[in-house]
Amino acid sequence: MEGGKKDQTMKEKMNRAYLDSKINRIIEPMVVELMKETPDDPITYMIKWLKENHGNRASIHANERFELEHLRKEVPILKEKLSELDNGEGDYDDKGSEIESEISDEDDYVDDLPAVVDSKIKKQRTSVSAEAFGIYHKKEDFEPVVIEKTDEVKEKIREQLQNSFMFSALSEKDQNIVLDAMKEVNMEQGDNVIREGEDGDVLYVVGSGTYDCTKHFAGESEPRHLTMYEEGHVFGELALLYNAPRAATITCKTPGVLYSLDRATFNHIVKDASVKRREKYENFLSQVKILESLEPYERAKLADAFKEINYSSGEYVIKEDEEGNTFYFISEGEAIATKTLEAGKPPVEVMKYHKGDYFGERALIKNEPRAANVIAKSDIIVLSLDRHMFKRLLGPIEEILKRNVYEVPKTS
Repeated sequence: MEGGKKDQTMKEKMNRAYLDSKINRIIEPMVVELMKETPDDPITYMIKWLKENHGNRASIHANERFELEHLRKEVPILKEKLSELDNGEGDYDDKGSEIESEISDEDDYVDDLPAVVDSKIKKQRTSVSAEAFGIYHKKEDFEPVVIEKTDEVKEKIREQLQNSFMFSALSEKDQNIVLDAMKEVNMEQGDNVIREGEDGDVLYVVGSGTYDCTKHFAGESEPRHLTMYEEGHVFGELALLYNAPRAATITCKTPGVLYSLDRATFNHIVKDASVKRREKYENFLSQVKILESLEPYERAKLADAFKEINYSSGEYVIKEDEEGNTFYFISEGEAIATKTLEAGKPPVEVMKYHKGDYFGERALIKNEPRAANVIAKSDIIVLSLDRHMFKRLLGPIEEILKRNVYEVPKTS
């Protein structure tokens, strides 16, 4: 039993070393580029990226060949040791067949190493499962950081966090931890906040001022301007998410204030909440019939963009004749739509909504005022998208939404 534990520990160490030395250096920069480009078809983009960056490597370098030849010579010796164990000549915890199988697999693999990566990406055996990342990237104990600041500054930061979906999903308790950990940083025109290629341990929320984002591209003598960050925007999170160097340079254009958040707080509070939030909403969205035609990554984008709002029973979500700039899904509870059908008489019920139903699309698609009231029949939770995100993320199903727009009865 003790031997089995040692074998498991050794295997874990070997797998962790393999991930750190072989896998992370490939995956992390690829994911950084993926997050920057956000292609509509991420699979095709990743295949292309891998081919461009790793597709023309020689099969084995000279030093790797030497190591492999050395390992080949060790195989007969190891097999002989296994044979001795099978015959009872030593300690054996019934792992011999497994070890021998691994040796044989590796031996065969060395013979089959290709000179160049095949142009067709084939499905490959997944010997390291997703669990590996849980085992080998365990979190250390977290101690919240508290940086003293006035209530006025805290409220100002809280307002900025509410403008960012990354932070708006946090519970009040987690928001307070983030607020305590944030540090105010004053910036002057021309200051470099972060530099492309450097390591990064903090992200920034813009409190005031404007900040230019530039990046160097091969074949271009000057860095290219990509975007500008303003109040409420967040930048620098990619380095924290993927443990990668800074992907671009951010320079202060007009003086202002930034609020920085350290890696530990981000990983333990914000990152966890974002992952849980996405999993929760993706599960819900996968059950919404109107979204069946969306790709999984499109539903993931929706999950990230939703704002969750609670309404009490009897409360109005939208009101008839008001301007409409928001689209809603019902996540929990029930609601009703009411409409004024006769002037001078109270509105009548014209529609019921349950979990998974949506409303508010009519005003966004037709650019009309709200055609009816929507009132919470019970305590409800709705997921909302503003007009911009509605057009951007639900574009693929807008034609379906147009066909399904409910034509409310006309006022007499």
